[in-house]
Amino acid sequence: MIDQSRLWDAQAAAEYETPGLGMFAPEVLGPAVDLLAELATGGPALELAIGTGRVAIPLREAGVPVTGIELSEPMIARLREKADESALPVVAGDMTSTSAGEGFALVYLVFNTIGNLLAQEEQVACFRNAARHLAPGGCFVVELGVPQLRSLAPGHGGTVEVSEPGYLLVDTYDPVSQQLVSHHVRFDPAVDGARGARLGRTPQRYVWPAELDLMAQLAGFTRESRWADWDRSEFTADSRSHVTVYRLPGGTP
Repeated sequence: MIDQSRLWDAQAAAEYETPGLGMFAPEVLGPAVDLLAELATGGPALELAIGTGRVAIPLREAGVPVTGIELSEPMIARLREKADESALPVVAGDMTSTSAGEGFALVYLVFNTIGNLLAQEEQVACFRNAARHLAPGGCFVVELGVPQLRSLAPGHGGTVEVSEPGYLLVDTYDPVSQQLVSHHVRFDPAVDGARGARLGRTPQRYVWPAELDLMAQLAGFTRESRWADWDRSEFTADSRSHVTVYRLPGGTP
């Protein structure tokens, strides 16, 4: 099994943030923070795989007390450059088993990160760990892409997801094991040939929405909502991602 902590090393942490662009763009981040703040209903939130605080810091600024769990020490170090322990506590450890307390109103796991767990058993354990942290009636929010197997040409095992100056993203699929590997090629367009190219790979286990729902049931959750994005747009057969809200029973009627 691949050691995820070695993938998210100091170089990955240094290159992770793209302020104002991509997943850091205000039009992407704003709706996510707004929805999570609403679902927290004034209570505390826990982010699994908090990373460098992309979501947690603006969510805390919106008035939600946030705690995190994070496997990568370099990612925690980058977060600490922006928020200290008293403002944003983080427990170092694996999101499948590490405890950060209990009684949270909201637990959330964003940007396909449940796919970093490369075995079905680990993904089920993640749901159960989320449930252990929640107060009765609390909710678990998962943001995840929909596998694009329909895009595969017959006899081909990969798709080009991004092709732009300086960056190429190719996803390859193994449908038997549900393993997806994203191949990131970064290069300087001004450099002749491939001499300036750098290749990085991130393995994932992709999960169909129905399989994710079953994992939730095993952990005691009921699916409450599923949208195509944080703006609550309708989830359809053509959606490339989803934001799903699962809720535990109990709480104040």
